[in-house]
Amino acid sequence: MNGPKRRPPSDPQSGPQSDPQSGPTSGALSSDRPPLTAARIGPGTWALLVLPPLCWAGNAVAGRLAAGQIGPLELNCLRWLGALIVLAPWAVRDVYRNRQEIRVRLGVLFCLAVFGVGCFNSFQYWALRTSTPTNTTLIGSAGPVFILAVGALCFGERIRPRQFLGALLSIIGVAWVMLRGEWGRLARVEFDPGDFYMLAATLTWSIYTWLLRKKRPALPLLALLFMQMLLGLCLLIPLALLEFHYREGTLSWSPAAAGLITYVVLFPSLLAYYCYDRAVARVGAQLPVFFNNLTPVFAAALALPALGDHPQWFHAVGLLLILAGIHLVRGARS
Repeated sequence: MNGPKRRPPSDPQSGPQSDPQSGPTSGALSSDRPPLTAARIGPGTWALLVLPPLCWAGNAVAGRLAAGQIGPLELNCLRWLGALIVLAPWAVRDVYRNRQEIRVRLGVLFCLAVFGVGCFNSFQYWALRTSTPTNTTLIGSAGPVFILAVGALCFGERIRPRQFLGALLSIIGVAWVMLRGEWGRLARVEFDPGDFYMLAATLTWSIYTWLLRKKRPALPLLALLFMQMLLGLCLLIPLALLEFHYREGTLSWSPAAAGLITYVVLFPSLLAYYCYDRAVARVGAQLPVFFNNLTPVFAAALALPALGDHPQWFHAVGLLLILAGIHLVRGARS
């Protein structure tokens, strides 16, 4: 990314997408949109902006509720299998029309599927076995900082002083959340293992984002999403079967489990990305990315009635530090 200056990609929340700067669609960024004031945004656009982070926050709560009923790999596998089936009637034609490009770029597509569909969501669901939705979404909200670091380390992107300061603030915010606001935990080496899984998830998403930015196949949105889901399932299905076997078949096919699977298939995997795509098309890329920062707020609000998890003061401090860091990073880019 010689020529005009390039901006590193933004921070999507969960699931594959087609353009890391804008969200699920590349066409929406073909021209810059004029900024819209709150007074000019209609109710429909407000809904498109709010629904994606709300759905992704619900995904974190669903992952926490599924702990003990459905294994992380099983849940991720069923999520993308269901999404693939729902998407297939609209995507198969595009896949067939672009079969030559798919054949040529199959290796790139497989790498994208491994990091985006396979690793990111599996690590997130593993994290939610022991960590809370509020913690995981707060750690995930530091994605732009991880993307910045991966760009510098792996792709030779230059980090400006203001970006470095922003990254440092966000890292302190993540550490504050992981330590539950007690620096003494650092000396005692007291961490929740789920928080480390979420760090791994955020790192794999950052790698995925840069691969997509540098190596994106020339495919329509639906074909790209479908192939990532399909290839990701080639990895997930055998791993989920192994998990099911070694957990002695403890998958509980209760109505609650069926409801959780239905939710993660329809809402964070499909509805959220459709709304994000339409929002970017209407108002440009920057405002929807800003609204993504509401994910931890929504996660805390949903976790209270669903799980009885009360937000703590250190969550607020961590969120402020992370958002201040992201503001510095994005301000330096612009």
